[in-house]
Amino acid sequence: MPEPTEEKLSYRLITGPDTRDFCERISNALAEGYVLHGSPAATFNGTEVIVAQAVVLPAAIASADAAVANAVDELDVEDEEAFEGHA
Repeated sequence: MPEPTEEKLSYRLITGPDTRDFCERISNALAEGYVLHGSPAATFNGTEVIVAQAVVLPAAIASADAAVANAVDELDVEDEEAFEGHA
């Protein structure tokens, strides 16, 4: 497998006709360290089935989770009236 010349994107949406080539593209992304994100999507364009699958790098998920955790920690929960009526 060739070495990537650019930094990997954290998120990719891989789309195309539902063929062996599409499955190989997903398999290659998994081999590069990506993980599946969400369910695949499929549609019919009148001729063939077109599929889509999102993939993400695990580090991107960890980074996003950490950012959310930090934002929650920084909330000023002392002013509970601001949250009144919200679950």
